[in-house]
Formats: sequence, structure tokens, C-alpha cells
Amino acid sequence: MSAPATPKEKVGIVGVGRMGLAMLKHLVRHGYPVTACDLSQRQREQATAAGATIAATPADLARTANFVIIGVGYDEEVEQVVFAADGLLAGLSAGSIIAVSSTVAPDMMKRIDQAAGPRDIDVLDAPICRGRFAADEGTLLALLGGKPEVVERSRPVYATFCSDIAHLGDVGHGQVGKAMNNLLLWVNGVALIEAGRLAESTGIDLVKLRDALLISSGSSAALADWDMVSFTWALKDMQIVARMADHAGLSLPVTGAIKELVKEARRIKGTNPPAWTGKRASPA
Repeated sequence: MSAPATPKEKVGIVGVGRMGLAMLKHLVRHGYPVTACDLSQRQREQATAAGATIAATPADLARTANFVIIGVGYDEEVEQVVFAADGLLAGLSAGSIIAVSSTVAPDMMKRIDQAAGPRDIDVLDAPICRGRFAADEGTLLALLGGKPEVVERSRPVYATFCSDIAHLGDVGHGQVGKAMNNLLLWVNGVALIEAGRLAESTGIDLVKLRDALLISSGSSAALADWDMVSFTWALKDMQIVARMADHAGLSLPVTGAIKELVKEARRIKGTNPPAWTGKRASPA
């Protein structure tokens, strides 16, 4: 006789924007009961249409869920979602999990873990990579930090929208991994703008050059996915990296330069980027 199936987690998602809504749809498709919370009426309506129940506040959501995913944009918003009077800690029961899939500073994760631990609430550091199109396809990469048993409990939930899951260590290490990923992405992104402009000045066919570089040492994920690269979050990402460098007392001049260069790179990418794929207009 087979063992009884493990009951599905009651999932809550705070922040059902571009990424969170895609994740929600995969969860519903896989049979998870999902409650959503978002400040935007439009996003709440879309979440309802996708099959979710709506909660007015994070605390209300926490009273209906035992596995809460945070998908808001900034550290300050994550802090509000968790610590406010109507935040998650006001409503979650012992044995619940707070999973932070926002990109935030590692220190923020440690603060949440320190506050949640005495309440017998576990924390999963769970930033995601590969962007909005991978979210639609269910092929995201999750970089996890947390206790092994929490990671294992979380795998079925994250497997609904992630094709790859990497456990990098303790709480905070997932965000370290995401910060390093983003640093390398924006180094490559800025370099591709500069290399593309220089190459175009010579009259070379940039599409042919790209094809050659993709099978050479100059290849990168940013070059392969050039049309989908957006610098929208680049400055925020680099601010996190810069704070980490300051905290560590490290002088990282290339990192500092990239933090400044992504500001102009966002404008160039949105208006007149190098035509690596033959297309001139790209998302900002």
C-alpha cells in the first residue's frame, strides 16, 4: 500500500507583478491553493482571474497560508511586508515559511531570519534568475539559502516555476549568489554596448560578428539574449553590490564604475542600442 500523499502547502504571494503573477499561474496550474496580496487593483484582478484568493494585507494573507513567497521590488518594501503592524509576522503561525524571491541585500535576509526564528517561522532565501520570459515558461533558476530541511520542503513549490534549483548555503547566501550573478550580467551588458558601438564604427556586420562571438571566448548569456536584456533593475542591483563591498571593506573599482555606467546604459538600450541581432530598438 502506497504512503499517503503529502498535503500541498497553502501558498501566499505578496507582490503579483510581472514575475509574481507568472509564478502564481504555475502554482495554480499544479494544484496549489494560492492567496495573493498586491497594492495594485489591476494585479489583484489578474490574480483573481488566474485562480487566486485575494487578501487585503500581508497579515491577512499570512493567516491563510503556511508558505509565503515575497515578490516585491525593493528592500524597503520587503521590510514593510514582513515587519509592519499588518505584515507577515503579525499573522504567520509557527511552522510556516517566509520565502523571499525579491532581490534584496543579504543583510535584509539575516534580519528577517533573526526576527522569524524565535517565532518558529523558517526563512528561505530564494531570489530567482533568468527573467520574465523564463517566468512565463516555468524555467526560472532559484538560488536558495536556508536550512537543508527548509530547502527540501520548498523544492516542490519552487519546482512549479523553476527548472533549476541551487542550494548555495545559509540564509543570505542565495542573495549573495544573485548579487554576483547581477554584477557579472551588468559588466557584460555595459561591455556589449561599448564593444557594439566600437564595432559598428568600423562598418562590420554586427549580426555576423555576434554569431562568431557566440562560439568564441567573447560569448556570454547577455550576448545570446541581447534583445531580452533590460537595464530596468540594473542600478538597484549594483547598489546592493556596492553596499556589500562597503560592508566588506573592499575596494572594487570596476564594480563602482559599472554602478555608474548602468545609468547611461539603460538610456542607450532603450533608444539606440548596438544592433547585435539586427534590431535597433530594445526594451529599457
